[in-house]
Amino acid sequence: MEYTYTGDAIRQLREAYEADTDPFPTDASMNFPSIDHRRKEREVLKQLLFPRCWNADSLLEDESAIRDLLTELGVLFCTGIHPYTGADPSKTVDSVLNQLPELRQALKKDVEAAYKGDPAAKSYLEVIRSYPGFHAIMMQRVAHSLYEAGHPEYARELTEHVKTVTGIDIHPGAEISEYFFIDHGTGVVIGETTTIGDWVRLYQDVTLGALHFEEEEDEERMLKKDYKRHPNIGDHVVIGAGTKVLGPITVGDHVSIGANSWVTTEIPDHTKVFVSEHPDQERKRSEESRN
Repeated sequence: MEYTYTGDAIRQLREAYEADTDPFPTDASMNFPSIDHRRKEREVLKQLLFPRCWNADSLLEDESAIRDLLTELGVLFCTGIHPYTGADPSKTVDSVLNQLPELRQALKKDVEAAYKGDPAAKSYLEVIRSYPGFHAIMMQRVAHSLYEAGHPEYARELTEHVKTVTGIDIHPGAEISEYFFIDHGTGVVIGETTTIGDWVRLYQDVTLGALHFEEEEDEERMLKKDYKRHPNIGDHVVIGAGTKVLGPITVGDHVSIGANSWVTTEIPDHTKVFVSEHPDQERKRSEESRN
């Protein structure tokens, strides 16, 4: 079956494009890279960071292979950043790529945390290849470097991509220390101004988010930006499934928060938090089962 549209939306859309003004994008010369479900940046990063796990053994034998793959990643970064800035981002990309050895060491500690923190984990290889929490933090640590280097929009593209793969939403602005582990992961949200200490473990459906938002004084319906609105999580903290930790509060060190808790106030060190009264469960057999 063939079809060709001939209606008036053609003219109206063209006129609508021409009517766009700042702050909507108006530069027709911008050329963004295509985005598909695999996203090449993530595939290259996996090989560079853990080549034995992703069939990239050539990197173990030949430095030129490492150079070529770093160059490929650098081109991807430059291509992704340039439309946002209109400037040459090569120096910034160099500085981010120079951090990859350090980021790899941090990720190895994340693998260790996952293996030690999950009774179901059988090997480090399993964690690297199949754990969604590890894939999410791998991309977030790289995206955070881009965010810190002044490219938050492209950094957000990368973390939004990995969210579609893992179901885990970590803003690239979040500051996450060592030995971080998200178990299961689906539905986890970590906001932009969150800070997280060492040896923190989160379970599925945890939110480290904002409790309320401030508005700009001189612009109607405009929410204020660039201020602290998410929690600070200390060292050696475990946060159970379904828990919401909201607002610019501090959760101290050596804290355990039980499942489905609602936390909006400071939690001191060495504290356990849990829902004190669970709803009673009632069971009633159906008439059919009695007969």
